[in-house]
Amino acid sequence: MTNRYERLKMHRRMQRRIQLVVEERRVAFAARHDEPAADLETTMEIPPPELPLVLPQRAVGRVALPQT
Repeated sequence: MTNRYERLKMHRRMQRRIQLVVEERRVAFAARHDEPAADLETTMEIPPPELPLVLPQRAVGRVALPQT
């Protein structure tokens, strides 16, 4: 019977081993391809639209009711 501390320690060790295997497989998979892998953490700047830009102005959640 293991106590809580030992179970947590074993769990952390197992998670670390899984993480190392995943990283190793990721590196091995990336090495198979000639083109560089896409970095999902990179950001790109979206330039603002050219002005004047005419967009239809709409109210959110409002509907024009016909007069009866």
